[in-house]
Amino acid sequence: MQKTTVSTLAECALLLAVAVALSFITVFHMPYGGSVTLCSMVPLLYVAFRYPLRWTCLTALAHGLLQMLFSFYPPPARTLFAFTGVVLLDYAAAFGVLGLAGLFARPFKGTRGMLIGGSAALAVRFLCHFLSGIIIWGVYAPEGQAVWLYSLLYNGSFMLGEWLLSMAAILALAKVLPKHLRLRP
Repeated sequence: MQKTTVSTLAECALLLAVAVALSFITVFHMPYGGSVTLCSMVPLLYVAFRYPLRWTCLTALAHGLLQMLFSFYPPPARTLFAFTGVVLLDYAAAFGVLGLAGLFARPFKGTRGMLIGGSAALAVRFLCHFLSGIIIWGVYAPEGQAVWLYSLLYNGSFMLGEWLLSMAAILALAKVLPKHLRLRP
């Protein structure tokens, strides 16, 4: 292994550990899964801004798998399809797409790029949860309410808070660590 590979692996593992630790500090928790955490997405976004796509997506996917290990919510329908859907949409894809933040950010410069990249990645994460809410979790929708509206309100309630805290943290870190927190080409 090259020295840069070892240092990249070490930094990604360290930031993954920080993200998992922060995920246990919840500001708001939903009854069927989903929560607003104390900026647990920021270390994953930081990895996405600094490293190539293969590192960022693997780190974000590892975070999703760890989240599944620590806080799995079984689907209401106990079928293989529902279980697979939850694993893929709510964990693997929803967290794995955070690794794309760097791709969304790189056409822009500086803090603006990080805010746009982070927002875009969190929006794609929301879409994964939104689809899961329609396909799998829609049975919890109140009678008479459209399933898509239920999913939008349920998932939007925690994803909006997660987005606001993450963007505030990126702004604060960009001011405190301007040279270290910058986009790599």
